[in-house]
Amino acid sequence: MKKNLLLVSFLFLIKFSFAQIESKIYDIIENVSAERIENDIRKLAGFGTRNTFSDTLSETRGIGAARRWIKNEFEQISKNCNNCLKVSYQKDFVTKSMSKRVPKDAWVVNVLAIQKGTKYPNRYVIMSGDIDSRASDTMDFTTDAPGANDNASGMAGTIEAARILSKYTFESSIIYVGLSGEEQGLFGGAGLAKYAKEQAWDIIGVLNNDMIGNIKGVDGVIDNRSFRIFSEPTNITDTEEQIKRRRYYGGEVDGISRQLARYVYKNVRTYMPEMNPMLIYRLDRFGRGGHHKPFNDIGFAGIRIMEAHENYIQQHQDIRTENGINYGDTVDHVNFGYASKLTAVNAINLAHLAWSPPPPTEVKIGGIVEASAKLKWNKTSNNHVKGYKIYWRNTTSPTWDHSRYVGNVDQFTLKGIVIDNYFFGVSSISNEDIESPVVFPNGVFK
Repeated sequence: MKKNLLLVSFLFLIKFSFAQIESKIYDIIENVSAERIENDIRKLAGFGTRNTFSDTLSETRGIGAARRWIKNEFEQISKNCNNCLKVSYQKDFVTKSMSKRVPKDAWVVNVLAIQKGTKYPNRYVIMSGDIDSRASDTMDFTTDAPGANDNASGMAGTIEAARILSKYTFESSIIYVGLSGEEQGLFGGAGLAKYAKEQAWDIIGVLNNDMIGNIKGVDGVIDNRSFRIFSEPTNITDTEEQIKRRRYYGGEVDGISRQLARYVYKNVRTYMPEMNPMLIYRLDRFGRGGHHKPFNDIGFAGIRIMEAHENYIQQHQDIRTENGINYGDTVDHVNFGYASKLTAVNAINLAHLAWSPPPPTEVKIGGIVEASAKLKWNKTSNNHVKGYKIYWRNTTSPTWDHSRYVGNVDQFTLKGIVIDNYFFGVSSISNEDIESPVVFPNGVFK
């Protein structure tokens, strides 16, 4: 009788904890302010140009004034949360010899605000926006280039996420960052990724936000609900042996960035059903790149979150009117309500990732020429992990469609599920029912 009472009490505490987490997630969504985002976009666009090589001394114009304002905003947020953010610059020197898009030698300066985790301070999730803007000619660093949507919207969203999430504590660390040098060759992201590697940061996910404020596409489509999640299919750092194994075992669309994209997709479907997340199976738009790429290049999971319908007459354009068409990336083209929705998408996923337990390691799969699939894994050392969940899906499905919670074990057999017909993965589940991203098997056993 006493054991039964203890079990009931334990289950009640788990359900109560999960309800508390759910309540926090909905509060995060509700507290994102379109008005604050609008104010920040207008402020950033008001610096005239934020070209990476523009004025750094003026207090009112150029990228120097913009990054000092961003740093001041992060510092004010930190004051409001009892100095919970460590705010700093991170910079690298670039020269004309490095790229045809570099008109002169200069410092590429990023602005970081780090919210340290309580249990895993060296595990990081990152939300980034780009500070810099450009005119029609990327080498022109004096012409007005307000960059309201590209990418004051992503930068404003990152600042707003810091305002909201700084009110909570998380097990893992969160970094809110403004990256520079995007338009000249992803220099800011490359510099921070290199710094992260040198500091031995364990980065579990990068959410790169580049253009999250436009709802009217150049094709005339108006859509304030859909957005795209770009992700690479496999890990660029995989060895020749890992690439060879994929040919026989599968995994051509199951790299760590693709799992991160599915994680975001699932959370949005759960907590923001009015939104339409679109999984795009590509690193970025056709032939193009974003600031998540440098992190992918050295083995970190990273995705790009952005609007579904771009308007090319409003990006990378000098402000002008031709044949009755207004060109230029100005504030009047930004939908602040939509930008606030995509900011909420980021915020709830940052929270989930920062609250999530470490995933299982060394996930292996077996069951060749058998009637049942078998999986085994190394359990995490976290005593707040209550167990593990096995996921599987049809080989042509973009999402994890089936799952089974299997308890606090390190192996399990899915009876009657034939290994040939599905792809499989395993996630960790915390006592509060927060899940880690799914881990695709990295080995085979008999």
